[in-house]
Amino acid sequence: MCEGSKEPWVRFGKLFNVLTNMCETSNKRIVLIIDEVDSASNNQVFFYFLSQLRDRYIARYTEGISTFHAVILAGVSDLKRLNSPWNIADDFLIDMSLSEAGIKGMLDEYEDDHHTGMDTTSIAAKIRDDTNGYPFLVSRICRMIDERLVPGEFSSLHDAWTLEGVEMAVKLVVSEKNTLFDSLMGKLEDYPVMKQELKRVLFQGETMDYRPDDIPQEQLLMYGFVKNRGGTVLVDNRIFEMRLYRYYASESVFAKEMREEALEYKPMFIKDGILDVPLIMKRFIKTQEMMVNMADNDARRKFIEEEGREKFLTYIAPILNGVGTFSIEERTRNKRRMDVVIHYRGQRYIIELKIWRGERYNSNGEKQISDYLDSFGLTVGYMLSFLQKKKPCMDIVHVNGKLLYEGIV
Repeated sequence: MCEGSKEPWVRFGKLFNVLTNMCETSNKRIVLIIDEVDSASNNQVFFYFLSQLRDRYIARYTEGISTFHAVILAGVSDLKRLNSPWNIADDFLIDMSLSEAGIKGMLDEYEDDHHTGMDTTSIAAKIRDDTNGYPFLVSRICRMIDERLVPGEFSSLHDAWTLEGVEMAVKLVVSEKNTLFDSLMGKLEDYPVMKQELKRVLFQGETMDYRPDDIPQEQLLMYGFVKNRGGTVLVDNRIFEMRLYRYYASESVFAKEMREEALEYKPMFIKDGILDVPLIMKRFIKTQEMMVNMADNDARRKFIEEEGREKFLTYIAPILNGVGTFSIEERTRNKRRMDVVIHYRGQRYIIELKIWRGERYNSNGEKQISDYLDSFGLTVGYMLSFLQKKKPCMDIVHVNGKLLYEGIV
């Protein structure tokens, strides 16, 4: 109801007279933002309102009528399916992610105010690497470091604004419940086929082709949860991957048996805050011997090619829960091998999961993980191979000055 009016409802004519007068008398440009558009997508009164806005938008050129400088429709999932009078359904090609230089600029401004002594170049590179510049995640990591890590995990901001501090903040972000993750998981629940396709990408190293007419893909791409890289659809960033692995592990068909086994031996797996990865591998191999020794070749093949990685990642999830995280090196995620990077109390552990392809391929794998350890400055690594006919075992080998624990399931 307009002020001074006795009418319970305002007619569109009077409403737009007020809006026009507001635009005429303002000494600044006015932008109208309309939120929750999806919720009004079937409301004819709303479409009539948009139509009137459009007429005045055009009339500002033809008749000189004052109107809004711009109209923003917020909370709309797809303008192309919005039955509106606005002919504005066009591609949005602006990259909204934050660049490494952009993140560094923000950190430089923060540093000017707080004088923490941080290396803004390396911190920006680390945050960009973990988030792919996703604005919400960049903001959450910085806020966690600024507000949550001191004095809980670090004694000062000087100690918190380090690579170790970023890793700690990432762990907190991956573990928290927020609207962004709720939206991501909600989309997967809405599109179960897409949910399974993403699971195969993450656990089995399969590729997902970009399909421009696929509505689930379109939704995930629009919200920034996945990206189209050269015709292949990938999860957008490492933090989303970490959260998705945790999500899939929690609802895996193996979750109950793997969790119970892992938690039973968890006190033995962690000694003075250090993970005993060889023991974790030994216990996992032991739990899988029954499956490997089955006479059913089809069951063994399915375990090796489809279930092995899922079972192992489901096994380690409750061991790390609340303290550590794990991620997958993107360039190694394929049907043959996958490098798991465990982050636990400031330490890294590299475990290569692979399907056994023969001694020659195994030697190449040893060389690859040795080179990969160099990039992290590590001298100890781990390999877990899935194979049908060889007896389960654990060996220790030395390659290029590196100590490798090799397990076979």
